[in-house]
Amino acid sequence: MTETPARSLLILLVVALICSVLVSVSAVMLRPIQLQNELIQRYRNIVALTGLVTADAQLGDEEILAAVGELDVRVVNLNTGRFEPDMDPETVDARAALNDASASVAIPAESDAARLGRRAVHEVVYLVWADDQLERIILPISGQGMWSTLYGFLALQGDLNTSAAVTFYEQTETAGLGDQIQNPDWNARWVGRRLFGPGGDIRFRIASGIVDDDSAAATHEVDGISGATVTAAAVTALVRFWVAEEGFGPFLSHLDDNPPVRTDTVRGAD
Repeated sequence: MTETPARSLLILLVVALICSVLVSVSAVMLRPIQLQNELIQRYRNIVALTGLVTADAQLGDEEILAAVGELDVRVVNLNTGRFEPDMDPETVDARAALNDASASVAIPAESDAARLGRRAVHEVVYLVWADDQLERIILPISGQGMWSTLYGFLALQGDLNTSAAVTFYEQTETAGLGDQIQNPDWNARWVGRRLFGPGGDIRFRIASGIVDDDSAAATHEVDGISGATVTAAAVTALVRFWVAEEGFGPFLSHLDDNPPVRTDTVRGAD
């Protein structure tokens, strides 16, 4: 058969169409797997903050899912500062809620230290119990860094004031500088730091340099990150936002006055 420019072009178009269909089908088929992997990775970060596993524990996917299944997972209404006992945590997607005016609220500019613009009405938190005593509570935190939105989890001890652990699981800050917020050694420096002063004022901050553990500053301050002052300042701002009035502040105050009750039958009761 005679080869013509038109025939060559047709063959190219058919091949391109077939490749496009194959890529689209592959993307659709692989998307659930990708979402599952993202979920497990997020759960892996949460489990690492519970204090129930050692720092060097190598848990498989099934073990991670089982560990999360043992946690007391609840939904918080940030507008009221109360648990939502009738809401299934698995139905809450705080990121998706930002595109839904009925599921999120605009943050007043003067209160938006984290530079988020909007926040979801509902967030999922994770409670860790030692018998009937609240051992830790894990809160999602986020805010704008220098180049990206920083996403993490902050674990507080049962006093709702002392940092037990932290992790930032998603960021695209400057390599070798701002991305050090994911350095385990730096994260370990958060342990024992307190968010609030005796009068309830927020005192937590990332310092400009190394904090002497024997100094008064060590009560509320974490070591600065050399060469990443913008990212460090952003971390200070986002933590302060999430424990203040527009974030989990009312919720933490409510829990302080009305300690949660552990129950295996009615999850989320105050």
